[in-house]
Amino acid sequence: MTITLADLAAQINAQVIGDPTQQVSSAATLEEAGPGQISFLSNPRYVPKLATTRATAVVAAMNVNSDNVTLLRTADPYYAFTQAMVILHGHRRHPHAGIHPDAHVDPTATVGEGTILYPGVFIGPNARIGRDCILYPNVVIYDQCILGDRVTIHGGSVIGQDGFGYATHKGIHHKIPQVGNVIIEDDVEIGANCAIERATLGSTIIGKGTKFCDLIAIGHGTKIGAHCLFVAQVGIAGSVTVGHHVTMAGQVGVSGHLKIGDKVTIGAQAGVINNLDDQSTVMGAPAMPVSLGRRVYTLFTQLPDLADRIKKLEQKMSEIATDEDS
Repeated sequence: MTITLADLAAQINAQVIGDPTQQVSSAATLEEAGPGQISFLSNPRYVPKLATTRATAVVAAMNVNSDNVTLLRTADPYYAFTQAMVILHGHRRHPHAGIHPDAHVDPTATVGEGTILYPGVFIGPNARIGRDCILYPNVVIYDQCILGDRVTIHGGSVIGQDGFGYATHKGIHHKIPQVGNVIIEDDVEIGANCAIERATLGSTIIGKGTKFCDLIAIGHGTKIGAHCLFVAQVGIAGSVTVGHHVTMAGQVGVSGHLKIGDKVTIGAQAGVINNLDDQSTVMGAPAMPVSLGRRVYTLFTQLPDLADRIKKLEQKMSEIATDEDS
């Protein structure tokens, strides 16, 4: 659609600095945008690009100025640009409504009104799928698992496979029956090729509003709180409790039976082996407070130089000791 900057600004709660009668019809990056397109600036490092962008307008923070391009100033530019994207482009339109003929739904399963199942989706016995969900191709929902309303699961993800549970007796690994399930609450989005294990007993739970990127593995019996953000390749072992609004960057690993507090941020490739308090920020392997982690990794890069200095000091001390003995 085409819309004036004045009308767009009114809908995204922004202030136009420039000509409000200009029109835009699509969105693009600062580097690629041209006339008739809108872009955004949320990271200060990209401010110099305002001088060269060909965009008609840029959504930016309240303190940003530009002599080159019209600005739509707002308190939260990233969210405002998200709203603009929805207005201009809308969300993906599905090629069909309801359950595709090539999806398989067990007769004992229930699927809520407005839910879309793509080809290759499998819904197992006694599973329950809420209203207005979207399950993309080859999603598998095992028996007894429960999805709330407005859940989106991208292609290839598996919900409710057996947890990794074995009792080792006399050198033989004996499988423990996994009789629990998975509960995914409302407004959760699961990326492609994720795997969420069913609980041995009880439920593995993914809290409302939580968003997963791709290739994420959740162990059996783990409970994830509301509104968490997990980036690609996060792996969480079994029986972990994660609070609300927790962010885990790419390739974070969490050991089993731990408690991660509310509003915790965990840096990329961190290895969490201890409980984490509310509102803590950690990095590294093993995970440590970010202030300590920065010091550790700064020293880590200097280890070769420090080793050379120690060798020289040891040699000097040896020479002094030899001189004293003589």
